[in-house]
Amino acid sequence: MAGIGAWLGGGSVPVRAAPSVVADARPVLPDAPALAAWVEQQIQALGPAPWWLLGEQHDADAHQTLQVAVVRVLAGQGALAAVVLEMAERGRDSGSLRPDAPEEAVRQALAWHDAGWPWARYGPVVMAAVRAGVPVVGANLPRAQHHAVMADADWDTLLPADGLHALERLIDTAHCGVLPAAQLRPMARIQIARDDSMAATLLAQHTPGRTVLLITGAQHARRPYGVPLHLARRAGPAAPAPRVVELVASDDAPAALVPTAAADALWLTPAVPPVDHCAGLRARR
Repeated sequence: MAGIGAWLGGGSVPVRAAPSVVADARPVLPDAPALAAWVEQQIQALGPAPWWLLGEQHDADAHQTLQVAVVRVLAGQGALAAVVLEMAERGRDSGSLRPDAPEEAVRQALAWHDAGWPWARYGPVVMAAVRAGVPVVGANLPRAQHHAVMADADWDTLLPADGLHALERLIDTAHCGVLPAAQLRPMARIQIARDDSMAATLLAQHTPGRTVLLITGAQHARRPYGVPLHLARRAGPAAPAPRVVELVASDDAPAALVPTAAADALWLTPAVPPVDHCAGLRARR
């Protein structure tokens, strides 16, 4: 396995083992030039890495705004090798398209599913990459593989027991506590396989001296059970750790957020009005 210097194309990279730092993007979000300068500062502070992971809250508009800024800053530095997306299936990419390709051609190349991932929300970050000549690469587990994955207990072995149980608890909560207990493990296998698919895609896109950016949900980006765990297994012990940034929608003061070893940084954005996604289910029970 190549050493750290070889992974980055020469030189060394700091290894980040400390808990995350908290940075507040809220004051600069309305101002595009100020946001670009803020993002550039944060990228410099975290340092170079072959992979950057941005974990978002899917319904937080400010998170997609930040993603566009990150793409433009990295692309402007000539440092962006590819943008990898949870929002498109593995095997789909924009690599054959010119930078001036129309949006519809990009959507077709990625087999975009607007019902699950509204183009109005994610189109700007996709097109920012395409216009910069940076390939956009799908990384999610193809839906055609879901049934086989759910029945395959080998996926259970890719997480430590505590990580597997934590994932099952998250799935139970996300489904409002109404899933039968027997369905939690198969659903966890889907999540594990999705994270592994994203990790495999990140590794496949690795380009010495440049950065591959993953845009995904916050839970997928967390170190204890998400993409970083699978990336470390696939890349081997000599590979440097990815930079993990969790985007946090909150009205809290930065000092109120508790740093976590699950990410290198927490970037604060304005809070999103809470939505009770379980209300309809409770009403029908």
